[in-house]
Amino acid sequence: MTMLYRLDADAAAIGRTFGVETGGDPWTGGHVAPQGFAPVITAGREFIAGPGTSRQPWRMVPRIWGVPPPPTAPDAARPVLSVRNTDSPFWIGNLRNPEFRCLVPATSFMEWGRVGPDGKRRQHWFACADQKVFAMAAVWKDSEVPGFALLTAPPNAELKGAGRDGMPTILPPERGAWATWLHGGWDRASAMIAPYSSSLMRQVER
Repeated sequence: MTMLYRLDADAAAIGRTFGVETGGDPWTGGHVAPQGFAPVITAGREFIAGPGTSRQPWRMVPRIWGVPPPPTAPDAARPVLSVRNTDSPFWIGNLRNPEFRCLVPATSFMEWGRVGPDGKRRQHWFACADQKVFAMAAVWKDSEVPGFALLTAPPNAELKGAGRDGMPTILPPERGAWATWLHGGWDRASAMIAPYSSSLMRQVER
């Protein structure tokens, strides 16, 4: 599970990449940790739930990474950072309503590797070779402070090599792909939950 990512681009650069108004977002770049604020791109709550259209404007807003867990969770204080089961009753309603889907811009993400001979786990940082700022598919939930969770996809060969059983869902660098996640019906959007090609990824040093 992704526990840390970086967004080394300021609000203006993010706005240019995705063609959205920044709304005065103060983001200047840096790392994002659980329960930290980060920019996300959404079609907004002001529209009627259900499949939308590409004419609905996108906007960049701050959200907290992590949503409050369900009442049955053993640790009520631990936020949920990712979506592994898209058929879970906890997620199903939000995922099927496009208004709750969002894009999370990033420039790299971290996954923990296997435990080494010294008993320690090494951080592995990954970036996309074909896009400097990429979009991770996510969903947000309304609460006292709205938060988001990343969609988990099966790992590609690069992530498997690092000992991981999943990776964030990275979308292709195309506005059509972003629009499908933000506006499309669930049949089309769910088809995008897939491993990103290893040939389009690279490990980076941190």
